Amino acid sequence: MAPVIDSEAKVLILGSIPGVKSLQAQHYYGNPRNHFWEIIFAILQEEDPGEYAARLALLQQHHIALWDVIHSCYRKGSLDSAITEELPNDLEKLYRDYPKLRVVVFNGGKAYRSYRKHIGLDAAPCLRYLPMPSTSPMPGKNVKSLPEKVEAWAELKQYL
Repeated sequence: MAPVIDSEAKVLILGSIPGVKSLQAQHYYGNPRNHFWEIIFAILQEEDPGEYAARLALLQQHHIALWDVIHSCYRKGSLDSAITEELPNDLEKLYRDYPKLRVVVFNGGKAYRSYRKHIGLDAAPCLRYLPMPSTSPMPGKNVKSLPEKVEAWAELKQYL
């Protein structure tokens, strides 16, 4: 999926790659069980408009961009642990094209590990990197409750 970004973006949230439901809908965080939108609107202290286009517009009003570390991969199902043969998106070009970005927020461990592996934490030395707990509804190790996720993700407010 293409990045959701504009010239005023300060915060870039990177997932690993959209799950099956998100890809089918062509919506970032399109699985209704994913906590992403609930967490974001709690942090922004905004009412969730519900409609995808309105959600994206609200993110852009707050200078938040969305994309993924992985451009393509092989994966059966939606689990990050099932990802193989991954190829990264061209994030270095994105950083050149959008110089107002200040921080990269990783949605989950897989996004962070893939970024370190394919791009590296020195790709844009002027950026701050914030690994966050996954918003995914999938069970796994170190799964946090929704309030714990909101508390962790609240760190991005200082960059808005």
